Amino acid sequence: MRRSWLLVVLLLLVPVVPAAGSAGGSAGGAAGGSAGGSAWVGAWGTSPTGVPASDTTAFEDQTLRQVVHLSTGGRSVRVRLSNEFGAQPLVIGEARVGRGAGGSSVVPGTDRRLTFGGRGSVTVPAGVSVVSDPVSLTVAADTDLVVSVYLPTRVAGSTVHAFPYQDGYVAAGNVTASSRITLSAVLGKWHFLTGVSVSGGGSTVVAFGDSITDGAETTRGANRRWPDVLARRLHGRSGVVNAGISGNRLLHDPNPPPGHPAEAFAAYFGQSALRRFDRDVLAQPGVSHVVVLLGVNDLGHPGTVAPPSEAVSAEDIIAAHRMLIARARAAGLRIIGGTITPFKGDTFGFYSPENEAARQAVNRWIRTSGEHDGYVDFDAALRDPADSERLRPDYDSGDHLHPNDAGMAAMANAVPLNLLR
Repeated sequence: MRRSWLLVVLLLLVPVVPAAGSAGGSAGGAAGGSAGGSAWVGAWGTSPTGVPASDTTAFEDQTLRQVVHLSTGGRSVRVRLSNEFGAQPLVIGEARVGRGAGGSSVVPGTDRRLTFGGRGSVTVPAGVSVVSDPVSLTVAADTDLVVSVYLPTRVAGSTVHAFPYQDGYVAAGNVTASSRITLSAVLGKWHFLTGVSVSGGGSTVVAFGDSITDGAETTRGANRRWPDVLARRLHGRSGVVNAGISGNRLLHDPNPPPGHPAEAFAAYFGQSALRRFDRDVLAQPGVSHVVVLLGVNDLGHPGTVAPPSEAVSAEDIIAAHRMLIARARAAGLRIIGGTITPFKGDTFGFYSPENEAARQAVNRWIRTSGEHDGYVDFDAALRDPADSERLRPDYDSGDHLHPNDAGMAAMANAVPLNLLR
């Protein structure tokens, strides 16, 4: 217990620099105005991580064409690109956006060239992100936007979101302006692209979580993660940004034991929620609410993909929630707690009677303490009536931890919309 509390204190002492600064273009603020005076809202977002040493992906004289699904619409668009985990400058020779026409195609006539501080190309220093200038393009909620980025000089693909459940594309040369491209590869990760905001009013809800929020085991390319379904329930009245990272923990950064197979993938789990909260929540444009669903990996990782010494108690998880509550309130946000979902019999080795007791204690506090501005009972929405420690069979993806598409819909439908007003 004492070691866990010391860790929390040390995490809070680490300076957190939100990736909102830019090497060119407009800086992303919590409620920045557009050129037309309308508020900027987060229409799509993802949380970046670094890569393990085994990931040697690099690009040179290639166009990355990445498809994102917008939660809300607007009359103009801005794009955020990040080199946060890069060790060298990221040279963007050209970048463009357009409405998606399926796969890697762009609807003809909707293609727009992005600029950064008025320039068509930009060099993003290591550790920095950049936000484009606004571009006039009317987009609708629940539609795809295609973002094309030309990388003229060799650069490591070291700033990623590893599990997008959405295909991206690579083509040779600068084909950013082409409606259709000849593919040279299919991307399994989002590279460098971390946000799309639109003008037109409203506010942003951030779903802050782990793989269950990220959309693990949902149908690829179908946009059936629970934040996607929640966005459709909101009918575009608010933007929903998915700040879930598979494997993410509240209290610890990735720390695979030396020689453990997790060294090949643990870096994709991202910085701890306490460390990334400013970047992934507070720096989102127009943010008004955050829904937090975290804690299962804090319970399950120690002894599986992290050292047993990083074991935490229910009290530690509650203390971390309280820190997030304080930071959200200081920024004027409403913060909603999500109960931890069942995982008995999981295929990852997370379950134990001790971890179940801690899950129940955290959930009881979320439901009864009144310390959040409200709560979503994801546990009640997913648990098996015949065994409350397990996922309902019809909501189980098969690993007994991650919900399937139907389970994700049940989670989204469990969110009381009045909490988000």
